[in-house]
Amino acid sequence: MTDLRTLKDYQLDREASRCLARLLPRLADVFAAEESTARTAFFARLERHFDELFARLATLYGHHYDFYFHLEQLLIEMGQSWFERPADLKALDFQRSANPQWFQSQKMMAAVYYVDLLVGDLDGLRAKIPYFQELGLTYLHLMPLFNVPAGESDGGYAISDYRTVDPRLGTMDQLRQLAAELRQAGISLCLDFVFNHTSDEHTWALKALAGDEDYRAFYFFFADRTLPDQYERTLREIFPDARPGSFTFRHDVNHWVWTTFNSFQWDLNYANPAVFRAMAAEMLFIANAGTEILRLDALAFTWKQMGTDCENLPEAHVLVQAFNLVARIAAPSLLFKSEAIVHPDEVNKYIGTHECQLSYNPLLMALLWNSLATREVRLLRHSMSYRYKIPADCAWVNYIRVHDDIGWTFDDGDANALGINGFDHRRFLNNFYTGRFAGSFARGLPFQENPRTGDARISGTLASLTGLEEALHKDDPLLIDLAIRRIHLLYSLIFSTGGIPLIYLGDEVGTLNDYSYRNDPAKAEDSRWVHRPAIDWEQVARRNEPSTVEGRIFGGIQHLNNLRQSTPILAGHDMDVVHLANDHVFAFVRSNEVGRLFVVANFTEREQIVDANSLRLHGLAYNFHDLIGDQPVHAGVDVRLEPYQVMWLVTKA
Repeated sequence: MTDLRTLKDYQLDREASRCLARLLPRLADVFAAEESTARTAFFARLERHFDELFARLATLYGHHYDFYFHLEQLLIEMGQSWFERPADLKALDFQRSANPQWFQSQKMMAAVYYVDLLVGDLDGLRAKIPYFQELGLTYLHLMPLFNVPAGESDGGYAISDYRTVDPRLGTMDQLRQLAAELRQAGISLCLDFVFNHTSDEHTWALKALAGDEDYRAFYFFFADRTLPDQYERTLREIFPDARPGSFTFRHDVNHWVWTTFNSFQWDLNYANPAVFRAMAAEMLFIANAGTEILRLDALAFTWKQMGTDCENLPEAHVLVQAFNLVARIAAPSLLFKSEAIVHPDEVNKYIGTHECQLSYNPLLMALLWNSLATREVRLLRHSMSYRYKIPADCAWVNYIRVHDDIGWTFDDGDANALGINGFDHRRFLNNFYTGRFAGSFARGLPFQENPRTGDARISGTLASLTGLEEALHKDDPLLIDLAIRRIHLLYSLIFSTGGIPLIYLGDEVGTLNDYSYRNDPAKAEDSRWVHRPAIDWEQVARRNEPSTVEGRIFGGIQHLNNLRQSTPILAGHDMDVVHLANDHVFAFVRSNEVGRLFVVANFTEREQIVDANSLRLHGLAYNFHDLIGDQPVHAGVDVRLEPYQVMWLVTKA
């Protein structure tokens, strides 16, 4: 076979080998007093991954005069982090190394919410672990809980200290205790790694404001508009209406600062190797607190280059790969989850064992909502037929709603292939989900709406967007039933498509939009707070009353989850989309060595037909059992799907 390695690769490998040979004796001296088993494990992983780590860091920083100094210090800091890692987490590292595909189980179930809005503080959250177990959770994502400015904090995403919990929520010791108790309950803790930016109140930022040139180099400072103007020729505005531009003028230092998202969130300068070292240390500190999964926030924006949009640049991928390798050496059980709400082609590029083992699936989310609005599955079917494929040792995180807005991130090329104009279709979806389209059942709010272009994203809870708010307002039992059917339809699909289903807490009991955010000046201009209410635990308590709306929604979700956990066919993420003659029915096949599952889902409020020949062709049998309805299905005749009905069909002996 021809050797395809380049001379540059060969030279990097040789330089890495020479570098490691020089560094190993020094590191051995530094860590000579550490326990032998832990020392052996660390050096074994270091030697296994060093060439790859060296190559990534050399790509980013090899031209710096002090590259080798930063590299040596990074390795020392990684070793110190490993030797300080609690014994139970080291045990988890060895356990997960022996079973690296643990997250592919069909028993995986995720949930996400804010600590304060969920239950107040970390101690209160510990008391809810039995509820999380009742839900069947195996990982819990807590939204940013570290120290933030007292005023605006972008919902916690403007971090002032990565090593201090927001005092309103608790302490680091309480976080460690929570993580340990969750782990004992079989629930992995997921936290955010907000690594594109810090708050302007972070220690580094305050030192930069005080004139420390070393810390000014942690960010992007400009004495005038010359360079910002050049950058902004190709940059995309993230919040064009609320905060146009990507730079903020600081009168206290008479400089401009790069602020992609908000004026109080300063972008970090990853072209500086000291920034990588500093953030790697923060990452390992968070991991050692008991975090098992890190959601990489805004990872697409981390590298800046003049003349580009500074999104999804090759160096951004190399950066994530370097962080990943640091974790493989110093906290090997740590997983990365990608938060790249960008074009579908770019989303998939972050997925891989060398970058992010897990990834949100924003395309599936957007297209499920699209199909509910249009009552057609053509775009969902077409896009999922080839965009769902990811490496076998990774997994999607499939969701219906999270804390953010809904953006219509489908590919215009996919839409054009079906005769759909992407621009016009997005305007229709915005009108539909804000209730402006005649006959819409949805009651959402626009986010960052541009009246000139019609561009917007959508805010709203699952229940309000699926029609429950309107139905309850009208006190119409038929409309209530249809709304609950839509909710169960969406859950039945994220539970059966390949990957890990994620619940946005509160949705499991039908939480409605909370318009009181408009009374809070810090939130009034951000409609996303309409779907971030404090959890009403009295409402949650009604989940066990089958006659209530809460009981009907919760009972259906629990039924689906129980079926999922007991159906090994649903392990992994492989999914083959099926093209039926009926454009109102989405269908796919899940199969593995255990068996075959044929899923059919009606996206309309009218009865739909699945012809018998399709059942036989794709189910490879005549006799099936519908797991959801717990009833036999015979493929000798056409199958009738009730409004919004989903069937999980397995072969019946």
